[in-house]
Amino acid sequence: MDPDSIRKAINFEEFIEKVRPIVEDVRLNGDEAVLKYERLFDNVELHRLRVKKKEIDSAYEAVDDELIDALELARENIERFHILTTVEREIKIQFEDCFMGKIYKPLERVGAYIPGGRASYPSTALMTGIPANIAGVEKIIACTPPDSNGKVNPLTLVACDIAGFDEIYSVGGAQAIAAMAYGTESIPKVQKIVGPGNAYVTAAKLIVSKDVAIDMPAGPSEILIIADDSANAEFIAYDCLAQLEHDPLAVAVVLTTSEKIANEVKRIVYEKIAEPNLALKIVKDVDEAIKISNEFAPEHLSIFCRNAEKYLAKVKNAGSVFLGDFSGVAMGDYAAGTNHVLPTLGYAKIYGGLTVESFMKSITFQQLTPETIKRLGNAVVKLAEAEGLKYHAESIKIRLNYSKKS
Repeated sequence: MDPDSIRKAINFEEFIEKVRPIVEDVRLNGDEAVLKYERLFDNVELHRLRVKKKEIDSAYEAVDDELIDALELARENIERFHILTTVEREIKIQFEDCFMGKIYKPLERVGAYIPGGRASYPSTALMTGIPANIAGVEKIIACTPPDSNGKVNPLTLVACDIAGFDEIYSVGGAQAIAAMAYGTESIPKVQKIVGPGNAYVTAAKLIVSKDVAIDMPAGPSEILIIADDSANAEFIAYDCLAQLEHDPLAVAVVLTTSEKIANEVKRIVYEKIAEPNLALKIVKDVDEAIKISNEFAPEHLSIFCRNAEKYLAKVKNAGSVFLGDFSGVAMGDYAAGTNHVLPTLGYAKIYGGLTVESFMKSITFQQLTPETIKRLGNAVVKLAEAEGLKYHAESIKIRLNYSKKS
């Protein structure tokens, strides 16, 4: 299969048309509509949506101590990376006659979607909740699908608690996105919705994005691997398998200079999955592979080459880059520290992964002086008059007059 054709075209318009009535119903009817769709889609009868504190406390008792330790270790690394890579909260610049800069302020309310369905993803709770807390968001809520008994996976509850979520709601699908976007009797309206989901969740995020901010559109998981003849074929194959197991539409692309490695990767992957979405291509050199990768713009880019780090500067489009044989993507998915909420379907050309800045907004400021008016005022007047904005020009002319007197 060729890299250009491996992505299964997901017709979001089709999903949007299916999801739009659900979103509108939740917007108009709140909890009643949410509960109706939980019965319809998840076959579960819920009597309330918010998870109680005692359920979270009980979850700790149900989860193995080693798993809790693993979550705590992941939290430490994710927290450390995100703190160390955050922008300065206040940037001040002093020019000769004026003072200006930029400040970053956290959003007030944010909602995260923690996927369920095919599997529960407590790691996504860490990846969304931790940077939101570092940003200083006042209220952080999570929506995650319940099981057939109406309960949220205990490990997901523990992860949400460790990540610092203020409230957790047992609701999934498009109805969860709509509830966070517009608010219901139980679920508060948020300013931004983050987190991955299936095509229905993504379609709902696209619909509500006119009323609330979203992180990015996202689709099935994907990996593109660039390998020279020094690479470990077994490592490559299992990194492919790790992404392919997420979703039937997940894709893996291997670009290699070695036919031997390509054949070995194909053998291992096909032993595990009957019809994988796997593309293998022989390239003349690593530079050709990087050119293909930049056009493909993968969610995960792995470079299995000698001196892999030297190719990083040539990467233009990728959600996250993994350099060298021992940088398995699963490490980044869970505990290395970087974020696993990443753009897919080629959106890495215009979006980056989730960061602390995703939960903040920037505000610029300036404090000017009479000297600034003298230095820049005449130019501003000419530009304002050229645009036909009379009072823009007048507002500066009167300041110029005052400046001449001072």
